Amino acid sequence: MDKKPQRAMRSGKRTSVNNREFAVITYCFIGLFLCTMGYFAYFQIEKSEDFINNPYNSRQENFEKSVVRGKILSADGEVLAETKTDEEGNETRSYPHGGLFSHIVGYSTKNYGRSGIESWANFNLLRSNTFFLEKTMDKVTDEKSIGDNVITTLNYSLQNAAYQALGSFDGAIAVMEPATGKILAMVSKPEFDPNTISENWEHIVADENSESVLVNRASQGLYPPGSTFKVVTALEYIRQNPGDYENYSYRCSGSIQEGSSKLSCFSGEVHGSVDLKRSFVKSCNTSFANMGLSFDTEKFAKTCGGLLFNQPLPVEKMEASKSSFVLNKTSSTSEIMETSIGQGRTMVTPLHMLMITSAIANNGVLQTPYVIESTQNHDGGTVKTYASTEYGSLMTEEEAGILKEYMKETAVSGTASKLNGMSYQAYGKTGSAEFGNNKGDSHAWFIGFAHREDKEDIAIAVIFEKAGIGSAYAVPAAKAVFDAYYQ
Repeated sequence: MDKKPQRAMRSGKRTSVNNREFAVITYCFIGLFLCTMGYFAYFQIEKSEDFINNPYNSRQENFEKSVVRGKILSADGEVLAETKTDEEGNETRSYPHGGLFSHIVGYSTKNYGRSGIESWANFNLLRSNTFFLEKTMDKVTDEKSIGDNVITTLNYSLQNAAYQALGSFDGAIAVMEPATGKILAMVSKPEFDPNTISENWEHIVADENSESVLVNRASQGLYPPGSTFKVVTALEYIRQNPGDYENYSYRCSGSIQEGSSKLSCFSGEVHGSVDLKRSFVKSCNTSFANMGLSFDTEKFAKTCGGLLFNQPLPVEKMEASKSSFVLNKTSSTSEIMETSIGQGRTMVTPLHMLMITSAIANNGVLQTPYVIESTQNHDGGTVKTYASTEYGSLMTEEEAGILKEYMKETAVSGTASKLNGMSYQAYGKTGSAEFGNNKGDSHAWFIGFAHREDKEDIAIAVIFEKAGIGSAYAVPAAKAVFDAYYQ
């Protein structure tokens, strides 16, 4: 008599267990379904354009058969690239300004691929958002639709000013709006003519050609930063001496020796007694080497990591090289001294130094650099707008304020004093970065920004390869760009 209830109880337990197992399986499937839908939604919203823009995507060939590639325009309306069609229907990609925008706009060829904006915005240029009836008529008449136009953040007058300022030197100038991240100008020399890139390709890429013409030196060129790196060393000294940095004092005799390691100020100049600010303004090598010797190198490396060294730069679409910082707790005295003044094995791109400078100008906050403002159909209707995005804080507002003060005084009474007395307030740091084995061979650097109440601030990074002194070459180039902006 008692066995039936027991069997019933066991049966009830089995049913309960089965129900729980079924519920767990159901919830797992629901979870997987939601994750899958989330991934597809993310792909459609965030990554579909990158996927479609991939040069290996065969869909692009289909677009090319039915769409005339759209124009690339500057922010102020200059045509930077367009497709011209002759009476027989042959299409030619034309670049009205030749080499002026060669690296940033790039080229588009059938045989040798694409570069620059021509590559990054390939899908946008081959997509047509003309009106439906117009598209229908194009299909009926077997005519190609007109592709969308890409509107960049580039400013023609600033690009031209930067191009002219570099003159016959190899090097780069990059200009950015710190508050937004807009790239306003990006020049790299030696340049090339994208109109004749196919005809000259074999010569350009030949092994004996050492000019690296196709390299965008602004974003891909790696250089020792020289004294421009002193903004980083000064920041580190402030961080490692938070309550005492203003009391820093050093007597410069023109050289410093620690054991067998010796380092001199530029041209053996003697700066006498200097505090931290004066060390910065006069770009005193021995004082900064002295600071470096006091550092916890692991903390120094952490600061540099926070300033984007040894990692991919957060830039929209643009190809950019990684900067390098190699100090650690086993580094030699000589390495520490050299690194503290921007020499040693530290390597940076002008774009990276521009981003650090922009963060200083923007109270410590870095806006992600970008160069595509919007896309429009050929009738001028907006298809998509690309908004400014904040990357994050590279330093505190207080730290940025201290560096601003030092950079301002550098432009007033220091190594960048050629920028003093203008209609705008300039801030900056010069650099002469030694390279190679020949003592005295150096690149000329300048980083800085300018402010005037009636316009947005602009930041700049300038490098003249093998030019020598930053104050002699890079500062006047920056001035030419600032003058063009604030005219």
